[in-house]
Amino acid sequence: MKHSLMKKTVGTGLAFSLGMLAQGATADTLRLLTWSNYAPEKVIEMFEAETGHTVEVTSSNNEEMIAKLRATGGGGFDLAQPSQDRIAGPQAEFGIYKPIELDRIDSSQFIDSMLAATKANTTVGDDVYGVPHIWGTSGLVLDTAKAGMVKDYTDLCSDEVAGKVSYRLKRPTLIGFAYAMGLDPFAAYGDPAAYTEIMEAVEAKLIECKPNVKTYWGGGDELMGLMRSGEVVASMAWDTGGWKLNGDNPDITFVAPASGALGWIDTFVLPAKGKADDAAYDWINFVMRPEISAMITEAAGNFTASAGADEFASDTLKAQFQNSFPPEAIDNIKWYPPVPAGLETIEGGTLDRVKAAN
Repeated sequence: MKHSLMKKTVGTGLAFSLGMLAQGATADTLRLLTWSNYAPEKVIEMFEAETGHTVEVTSSNNEEMIAKLRATGGGGFDLAQPSQDRIAGPQAEFGIYKPIELDRIDSSQFIDSMLAATKANTTVGDDVYGVPHIWGTSGLVLDTAKAGMVKDYTDLCSDEVAGKVSYRLKRPTLIGFAYAMGLDPFAAYGDPAAYTEIMEAVEAKLIECKPNVKTYWGGGDELMGLMRSGEVVASMAWDTGGWKLNGDNPDITFVAPASGALGWIDTFVLPAKGKADDAAYDWINFVMRPEISAMITEAAGNFTASAGADEFASDTLKAQFQNSFPPEAIDNIKWYPPVPAGLETIEGGTLDRVKAAN
């Protein structure tokens, strides 16, 4: 018995050692270029313990990510997280990414509509260059006890909320009003004449709506103060701002507009000269697990494209999310595509005329 036990122990130890050697032979260092709080330390520790990979994080933003990857021709990092509207253009012009091998992604972990939208918006030629991770939206933040009749952007112009409305004079307002008016501004992105026609219709509506506006807010703190004081009961703003206000006043919350909230997505992309693709795919599949994604949501403040991750969020955040975003509202989000050259000039003229109008 003693001899057999020793033999079994030696055999087990040898197998463990060989396993560790094999793991060490394939383990890589993942150089991750991402946003602050998208890779919490606890998540990194769990990933490293499970896979044997190590993770080096560089925090950045869209402009810096693109600049770093352009300067190196897509080198220096193995995985990056630009927004989806910063992928197709830079790839077509600079070739700084490599295609995503979709068969290496566990697509069952993603919300279907978000995965489909991101693939469509990051396709260049026949290749997909991005898959979704962190997302957020702008829509309506309402005092539901006083502005429950507001269901869409153009309802901000109704008599029931006259003088108690606020929104920004920025692109989201133009886009949101266009959709609420039955127009499709994103479909017209490639046609300046058609886009100009849409903006002219939106301009007329915003000028007509101007008497309803208490003020055009410029910063989040300003809007928070207006909503808390009751000076404003209906506004356009971000989902996280609405949920923050909801923590103070249960009547105030974020509402997805009937025509669709306006959404951004930060993605996963593979830099063209990345050297640790195995680690990159392992990281994507690891952090998209619902229970891991919920940890990232707690750190970042925004939800991920992981299907079912809201069930693992804190009770408060889960309730806020599910009340604001039933499944049909998620599928109705209008995701920002890349902005073609020239559109900002059209929009700028529209916003200037609305601001100047009496």
